Amino acid sequence: MRTTRYVFAAALLALAPFTRAMAADSDDCSQGFASRFAAAYREDARPADPDAAAPARRAMPSPLPSPPFPSAEWQLGGVAYPIGVPNLNTRYPLEKALACNRFGKWMTDNRIEIYGWLNASVNASTSSRSNYPLSYATRPNRVEFNQALLRIERLPDTVQTDHIDWGFHLDNLYGYDYHYTTMKGVFSNQLLNHPRAGQALNGKTYGYDPMLFYGEIYLPHVAEGMVVRVGRYLSLPDIEAQFSPNNYLVTHSVLYTVDPYTQMGVMTTTRLNAQWTLQVGINGGNDTAVWNHSSRPTLQACVRWVSKDNNDMLYPCVNSFNTSDYNYNNVQMYVTTWGHRFTDNVHILTEAYYMYGRNIPGFGPGGEPGVVASSPLPGKAGEYGIVNYLNIALNPLNMISIRNEWYNDQKGQRTGYATRYTTHTVGLTHWVSPDLEIRPEVRVEKSYDMPAYDRGRKDYQASLIVDAIWHY
Repeated sequence: MRTTRYVFAAALLALAPFTRAMAADSDDCSQGFASRFAAAYREDARPADPDAAAPARRAMPSPLPSPPFPSAEWQLGGVAYPIGVPNLNTRYPLEKALACNRFGKWMTDNRIEIYGWLNASVNASTSSRSNYPLSYATRPNRVEFNQALLRIERLPDTVQTDHIDWGFHLDNLYGYDYHYTTMKGVFSNQLLNHPRAGQALNGKTYGYDPMLFYGEIYLPHVAEGMVVRVGRYLSLPDIEAQFSPNNYLVTHSVLYTVDPYTQMGVMTTTRLNAQWTLQVGINGGNDTAVWNHSSRPTLQACVRWVSKDNNDMLYPCVNSFNTSDYNYNNVQMYVTTWGHRFTDNVHILTEAYYMYGRNIPGFGPGGEPGVVASSPLPGKAGEYGIVNYLNIALNPLNMISIRNEWYNDQKGQRTGYATRYTTHTVGLTHWVSPDLEIRPEVRVEKSYDMPAYDRGRKDYQASLIVDAIWHY
């Protein structure tokens, strides 16, 4: 019996450092990085303090609960948050774990954040060769590593109005999704110079893309505040986004799959008052670096209106306008998004656009097989569509999103097939914790004028997809 007690005591002594580490907080600098990192996840899993003071705000109240929705704000590109909205991010586990070393303290003192996520998915599909134009899970019936993203940023403080502030943003993306995000002239050789015979998309299977890199200046005395952004940034409109955590569903609509993703240039966002925001900018063209030979000076202009009761949002944009012929993704694009909140837990988002390119090779009289040969303007190819999201918060940890879409690729210039499409998707987002979300969804779709699925072999497709996003 005495021997048993000695063994038990020895075991407790051996486990003592581990037990102390497990009980430690993320700000306990006597612990190592790994212990503080694990503690940060335990702290995130605790219930939020209902009595915690809300940060100062110079804008309408957030219209939506997040989580479970991916954002608490009505849509607005060109800024991290609408002007007057504070940084709503909590400190992420990586930031907490780094806070005890010199680098982490320097970042905290200078309001610089570092965080990211890992995203993988698995899909089952009625297609066997390709799921395209479904994205990003283009390869059927497999597990896919979609995104590993590391973000370093400083957000300007747009709540205060007494001094100029600044910010910057750098996103590093690795994974399969680089096929869709790549900008010509920015590490694009790995995609554009590696043809893959018989594949839905060219390029190396997995690649790296420095997706966003820009600097910002906040000018509080211009109207009710202006943010000037210079660099590579996301295309302003769209309900959907390139980054997995910013989406209501795993997959993307056809409408989103084939439109512009990023631009490089200068964008100004000006708050006129609490309801109206104006955006004007110039860039080098869609998904084209300003130093690339395909670059063309391109205008962007948007205006966002939010109703006084915060129940409606309207966001019309001229996303791309120039007078040049088609080159690398040079399309003219006009788009509008409308959002309506029925209750705090139920809202819809509807987006419609018209795009076209001028003098596209092979798309005038005598064009390529499978493409309509006649057009009111020879060489012009247009496409238009509409998508609607119905989003329902079941509780703070679960939401359902229902997406219905109609799209017409008139000459097949965007999807490769001159046909109309419908897609219907239902998905659930479940927050296991503030740092882990799981999203299953089911999707059915059809092409009406020619087979467009499984590399032109089928006119329909059904798929079941689930992904997981781990935030760090």
